[in-house]
Amino acid sequence: MEEEVKPLALDVFGIPWLDFNLSNVLMIAVSSTIVFILGVAASRSLQMKPTGLQNFMEWVVDFVKGIIGDTMDWKTGKVFLPLGLTLITYIFVSNMLGVAFMYVGPEHSLWWKSPTSDPGITLTLSAMVIVLTHYYGIKVKGAKEYSKDYFRPLPFLFPIKLLEEFSNTLTLGLRLFGNIYAGEVLLTMLAGLTASGVLGFLGGAIPMLAWQGFSVFVGAIQAFIFTMLTMVYMSHKVSSDH
Repeated sequence: MEEEVKPLALDVFGIPWLDFNLSNVLMIAVSSTIVFILGVAASRSLQMKPTGLQNFMEWVVDFVKGIIGDTMDWKTGKVFLPLGLTLITYIFVSNMLGVAFMYVGPEHSLWWKSPTSDPGITLTLSAMVIVLTHYYGIKVKGAKEYSKDYFRPLPFLFPIKLLEEFSNTLTLGLRLFGNIYAGEVLLTMLAGLTASGVLGFLGGAIPMLAWQGFSVFVGAIQAFIFTMLTMVYMSHKVSSDH
């Protein structure tokens, strides 16, 4: 019977409820570093006729501009371009980290993986997004006008709108987690099959390569969906026509 692979956690400051998953901390740091390096490398030697990485990053910027333009007026939404660009690059890089390989360390602790395959990380991202929508909604409209939106068009809809904020947080985070986690579970099973022997390798190698390719597609789609929904939620808070 195979032993269970589980993340390694570390208790900090002797507080029972405060523990840090070191694998998550490591992978968050790796993802952030990669995104930072990409940003610096793409903007280090800017050219009027972009090539290579600069050309790719400018395409990403235009892509995010298109997402914002489809959800709200550009005059209102241009301030959210850095947020959208950060989200789509960070989530895509995070989704990709567990596609190529995963590393199981001592005591069967899973160290190298996609950080977005952990619900705590994806729900933290979604909670951050929802908090930001409230912050910018109050900043753009003012606290008094913003609070009135919860009672429009009918006052009795207030509890439903509060429930909607909670459900948006859950669905935004769990959608990302579910897709990435399911992909990594299947990749782990296929990797185990390929390592089981010659027949297992022959039967599992091609499906594993095919699923890795599909996982790249899924990771890109999920980064797009998360960013798009962020801008949709933001538009609902800052636009006067919602």
